[in-house]
Amino acid sequence: MPEAAPVINPRARYKRRFDLTLLVLAHLLLFPLWILIWTVIPLVIWLEDRRPVFYRQQRMGKDGKPFDVIKFRTMVVDAENQGPAWTTDDDPRVTRVGRILRRTALDELPEIINIWRGDMSFVGPRALDLDEHRALEGLMAGFERRLQVQPGLTGLAQIYDKNDDPYEKYRYDMEYLQKLSPYLDARLILISVWNTVIARWDHRSGKVKLENLKTDQADLSEDQGDLSESTIMDAENSHH
Repeated sequence: MPEAAPVINPRARYKRRFDLTLLVLAHLLLFPLWILIWTVIPLVIWLEDRRPVFYRQQRMGKDGKPFDVIKFRTMVVDAENQGPAWTTDDDPRVTRVGRILRRTALDELPEIINIWRGDMSFVGPRALDLDEHRALEGLMAGFERRLQVQPGLTGLAQIYDKNDDPYEKYRYDMEYLQKLSPYLDARLILISVWNTVIARWDHRSGKVKLENLKTDQADLSEDQGDLSESTIMDAENSHH
């Protein structure tokens, strides 16, 4: 059978220009900081256990096309064989350096390589592990629609969902698709930078186990037309 044609969201045409402009400006204006970050972080990761600095994993990309994501390693080698894919606050598999990187989200920094390549955007739905994405597709009708745009380094769900609830994340992702704009992207990036400065990321107790989700919950895709502006504003008020 022929491959399905990609879904094109006309409101997302600005995103590639936005991403490349931001990447170029950030590297030109903050070049000494980038040199420091790209030197110090790999060094401290390697010094802790003399193991690989980077971690690669296949994630689901735009229109259901997998790609390899690149991150700084924050867990012991072969962590997937020692427990579930998700982590909790006291997960012993997370290294000491890894805890700091997760709190500041600096472990995600190498994903700018994926943004250069066009696999990701600065802002968008989170790029999920292939198995997790496919499992959620089976639980939520229309779940694949969240990837009408490239997955993002940050986004509404990444910032505002505090319980790692997949249904709530899906609502945020679909709301983002309805309201995406350069202004919204810039605002979410600024909030994300502030979260990094104050080490506010990764304060969650662990993802909801997929086997515990009820498949008879209402189809969230039918609710997307009823989403209002208050969702972002209420979340932002609670955030501050």
